[in-house]
Amino acid sequence: MEKGLTINHTAATDSWRMFHIMAEFVEGFDALSGIGPAVSIFGSSRVGPDSPIYAKAEEIARLLVRNGFAVITGGGPGVMEAANKGAAEEGGRSIGLRIELSRNEVHNVYSNLTLSFRYFFVRKFMFIKYAMAYVILPGGYGTMDECFEALNLIVTQKSRTFPMIFVGRDYWEGLINWIKRVPFRTGTLGPSDTEVFKIIDEPQQVVNTIKKVVNE
Repeated sequence: MEKGLTINHTAATDSWRMFHIMAEFVEGFDALSGIGPAVSIFGSSRVGPDSPIYAKAEEIARLLVRNGFAVITGGGPGVMEAANKGAAEEGGRSIGLRIELSRNEVHNVYSNLTLSFRYFFVRKFMFIKYAMAYVILPGGYGTMDECFEALNLIVTQKSRTFPMIFVGRDYWEGLINWIKRVPFRTGTLGPSDTEVFKIIDEPQQVVNTIKKVVNE
């Protein structure tokens, strides 16, 4: 595992790091280029199998597979495990894009295609490149980092527009209301900047929304 960097030692390792980054991109392209239509599902690693959030993630994944989509997650526990489990048990492509962390991160056993990344930005690129939609269940900083980067890429036209669906109105509504209210008042966001995402709670409606946009 690569430790934190200091100015004094980065120059000596930059060439090695560049080739490692390139290798991660090549491995990701080779492994994921043939997966077909896919949806990335995000959410907390800290929810257990008894949580309603876990059950909802699993149900959404099952419905996605029944409708011809592969499921991509971060390969960890919690929501990621639930989504990989639902996809795998439904007989679909269940993909886990794991990240190497300094802490002892637990990975789930339900992905039938697993890739491991050292660099967050390479991993996030794979989520965006190969997903036709994002489904975002309740989560913390990692979940918000992934969804807000995608929102920014869409708004700045660095990425194609694709459905971004927040699942869990009680969890997300306060944040969404703040986005729609405060940044508009200060002029830091425009009216069209919130048109790229929706809040939907029903799993079947989530899948129907994705299918409608994909088929347009």
